[in-house]
Amino acid sequence: MADPTKAGPVALRTSPLSHLQERMRAAAVTGARGVTLAELPFLTMVNVRVDPASEAADRIGRALGAPLPRRCGDTAAHGARTAVWLGPDEWLVLSADAGAVAAELREALQGDPGSVVDVSANRTTLELSGPSAREVLERGCPLDLHPRAFGPGRAVSTTVGPVAVLLWQVDDAPTYRLLPRSSFADYLARWLIDAMSEFGRPAFPAGRGV
Repeated sequence: MADPTKAGPVALRTSPLSHLQERMRAAAVTGARGVTLAELPFLTMVNVRVDPASEAADRIGRALGAPLPRRCGDTAAHGARTAVWLGPDEWLVLSADAGAVAAELREALQGDPGSVVDVSANRTTLELSGPSAREVLERGCPLDLHPRAFGPGRAVSTTVGPVAVLLWQVDDAPTYRLLPRSSFADYLARWLIDAMSEFGRPAFPAGRGV
């Protein structure tokens, strides 16, 4: 019988960007041109596929506490959970709660056509926030991010630099959450750190050239 006092090594869970934590903290810019970058690791992410007109979709909405959003760019939030529209019959449910979100939504499906899959390991989350956050993104995002076109509660699939992301604006600070595939997270984080560096230098007064 194995000796329980001599257990083997335990594998520790590490996030895709744990090796860049210090660099992200060091890249922070304060003041009127401030911008910060951090990873929010290990968020629960559940992919939901179901006919939006079905009773199953209604049951899933009730389980979430808010109806599934029906239009591109829309989100629906209740407590710690947010459902993001990905397509006419597809959503990504995000939660800071490590509870059994997938199991609850699977139960709500009740065996009807559709799927509920935990995809938490597929992506990580970067949070970019501060007065200059929008300008940093505009260095490499093709979307119109002006408040007249994109604001709190909006989330769409796009690119930042060469990396495909789900981009979600959380508030009007502004704070954005970027969800890249885990394998591209390192490249995206380094791209954002480089774009942020410009805002740590003095800005030229308007109307003056070099």
